[in-house]
Amino acid sequence: MKVVGFAGFSGSGKTTLVEQLIGALKIRGLRVSVVKHAHHAFDIDHPGKDTFRHREAGAFEVVVASSKRVALMREFEKEAELSVHHLIAELYEGVDWVLVEGFKRSDLLKIEVFRPSAGKPALFEEDDFIVAMATDEPQFFEGKTLRPVLDVNSADGVAQWLVDHGERFEYVASRYS
Repeated sequence: MKVVGFAGFSGSGKTTLVEQLIGALKIRGLRVSVVKHAHHAFDIDHPGKDTFRHREAGAFEVVVASSKRVALMREFEKEAELSVHHLIAELYEGVDWVLVEGFKRSDLLKIEVFRPSAGKPALFEEDDFIVAMATDEPQFFEGKTLRPVLDVNSADGVAQWLVDHGERFEYVASRYS
């Protein structure tokens, strides 16, 4: 499996790019998973549903499955910050690509999604794991980096770059243990 992260400040377009990349990679016959970090409390379950009632009753884990999907919800009794590597280990092994969004300080190879108009600083100068830039203003990077500069508005172009350089993104869990 190949793993690539997407780094950038809120509002830079990471989610939009990842969403479009899923389709662009699937068109190429590839199976894609996503790992997303949330910075706040979130819920994928709703009051009144059986799984919600089980969690509210104190279950540590609830797995719900049908012939179409499976979901695992795990409640932490104390706050726990799982690493991106713990989450990747939870994924189905038959996936071709894992797109990781929201772990901008991770030790995964990443594409920085950057829009100069947002007024936020670029991350690439302080993060050696950033291997390419995705932007709507490529001229911003002229003379500033030797990293490839990709068009953030061309998911197909970014997908092709990933496929062409796939060997760089091969994930070997033992590297991170």
